[in-house]
Amino acid sequence: VGVIDDLSSHFFLIPDDKKIPFDIYLPKETVKQQFLNKKVLVRVEGWNNKYKNPIGKVVQVIGVVDDHNTEINSILLGRGYNLDFPKNVITAANKINACISKQEIQKRTDIRNINTFTIDPDNAKDFDDAISVQKLSSKNWEIGVHIADVSHYVVEGGEIDKEAYKRATSIYLVDRVIPMLPEILSNEICSLKPNVDRLVFSVFFEIDENANIKSYKIKKAIIKSDCRFTYKSAQEIINAKKGKFKTELLLLEKLSNMLRTKRTKNGSINFEKTESYFVLDKNNNPIDVSFKESLSTNHLIEEFMLLANKTIASHISLSKKNNIPFVYRVHDLPDKESIKSLKDVVRKFGYIINDNNPTQLSKSLNKILSKAKGKSEQKLIETLIIRSMAKAIYTTKNIGHYGLAFQNYTHFTSPIRRYPDLIVHRILQNYIVDKKHVISKDWTKLCKHCSEMEKSASQAERDSIKYMQIKFLKKHIEKVFSGLISGVTEWGLYVELIENKCEGLVKISSLKDDHYIFDQKNHLLIGYQKKNTYQLGQKIEVKIKKADLNRKQIDFIIV
Repeated sequence: VGVIDDLSSHFFLIPDDKKIPFDIYLPKETVKQQFLNKKVLVRVEGWNNKYKNPIGKVVQVIGVVDDHNTEINSILLGRGYNLDFPKNVITAANKINACISKQEIQKRTDIRNINTFTIDPDNAKDFDDAISVQKLSSKNWEIGVHIADVSHYVVEGGEIDKEAYKRATSIYLVDRVIPMLPEILSNEICSLKPNVDRLVFSVFFEIDENANIKSYKIKKAIIKSDCRFTYKSAQEIINAKKGKFKTELLLLEKLSNMLRTKRTKNGSINFEKTESYFVLDKNNNPIDVSFKESLSTNHLIEEFMLLANKTIASHISLSKKNNIPFVYRVHDLPDKESIKSLKDVVRKFGYIINDNNPTQLSKSLNKILSKAKGKSEQKLIETLIIRSMAKAIYTTKNIGHYGLAFQNYTHFTSPIRRYPDLIVHRILQNYIVDKKHVISKDWTKLCKHCSEMEKSASQAERDSIKYMQIKFLKKHIEKVFSGLISGVTEWGLYVELIENKCEGLVKISSLKDDHYIFDQKNHLLIGYQKKNTYQLGQKIEVKIKKADLNRKQIDFIIV
């Protein structure tokens, strides 16, 4: 993706992505007038030894430069995503029969008469998980975690499945969602809307008042959700201790708090991240930045989803004697060098890290995160701990999930928006329902592809946030903000503004009071003569000097 340079007698595409180390030559006879001053998508056709640059061809005009939709579509096309579903996929989706037959109901556990509800964000349309609650004669509780049965509708190897595999995940941008599945499935047929029958894959837990799991069952079921709560509306009932499903919600909150406490005691690392979002006007222009309130209902849902994912992975892992191939979600141990560097840095603030073994390390990190909360070093410590962590990936080799302190973990709870979850549902169908094994797939290739697409989707999300930040700060040139240094490099300081979480760069060349040297070990810039320092996590005042949409960069200067 890029813009055509027509200032000389030749035409070249100047790519948006500055990591591409060459411009692309476009033969004059292939360039039409309507391609100029537009964002275009170019395909590299070849690279002849005689030429310095590859030769390309315009395959799509995306739109006018600086137009909102053009820029967002450029982000997606630049990462190889389709903006729309192919016609054959839409045709296949429209042919799906949404009616549930009597025969299908008879095959399933029918819990339509049990109190069941969903809790999701305000703007959610694809409800892929629901929870049911009922008291058992044993005085324990049965908590059901019900996940949309996408595998019932998306046939393996079919047109929808091929496209879902290709996408591997839904992409959540600032102003839109690019779904993995056509909307007739994601927002309608599979979505666990209230007051309609829905097919689900469920894990039923028998659990006592102290959150001890007595037993579990994995079943295919049919539900009818009684209510669609938002995180906020469910929280209001919990706080007031009155309202619809008061008893169930209060119980779930109590149990989820206990589950979270146990998980933390076992060494699960809890990062408290503040999420921001842009308030957009009708033309998708950012007019303000707000922060998402983290409610106990967010944690409530999180804990039961973690429990379901862990239980499914453990169930399959314990059955390994049957040699069942499986897709695990794993998280490796932290990088040793990063932990060594972290130990040196936090020691200066009076914190000690015990890294004798992985469990002691995770408990130490949790303790430091808790102690540093609200202190000047909080940002520095949080950033360095996050950077020391490995990236969670999908794989067939189960090495456990370090960050969650789980020996077995998978993704089962979001098949509407993640392809690995759909695969896990199919494995469970074969193993638990049909009592047969699934072989004959290149599982390693599938896991690698899904991990790569997840990474690409997060980058697209970050690109859309960056675009909005630049657009937002263009209206605030010369304004002074307080910020925290979020990155230190040899070319300057990255600063995150406290008020709106927008991030920009203070170039080292703009620091005129001294010659600054990059101290990588201590994450700081230090003045050669005056010894003035700028360290990761430090609070500073900056003025917005430039917000450049073309270069995708925000420039600050220190005041």
